[in-house]
Amino acid sequence: MSRLHIVHEEGGSKGRYSVEVDGHEAEMTYSKAGETMIIIDHTSVPDALRGRHVGEALVQRGVADARSAGKKVLPLCPFAKAQIDRHPEWQDVL
Repeated sequence: MSRLHIVHEEGGSKGRYSVEVDGHEAEMTYSKAGETMIIIDHTSVPDALRGRHVGEALVQRGVADARSAGKKVLPLCPFAKAQIDRHPEWQDVL
């Protein structure tokens, strides 16, 4: 798959990462918990994009952004938690 163009939107106490692939949109949402933590609460990938690592890319981007901002991540979303568990190199943000 070619490089994904992931869009990050943030407003108030919420944020969202989204990507469109072949006319289908996938997203990961989070809530801010103070200045130092985000809580990933939902990941949605349409059936048409399953198996293409789109959800993994969204979680990876969220982890990378949190790391660069010095924030921690609490993955309440089961998908995001499973992805972080599979990637030891991401676990420094927990």
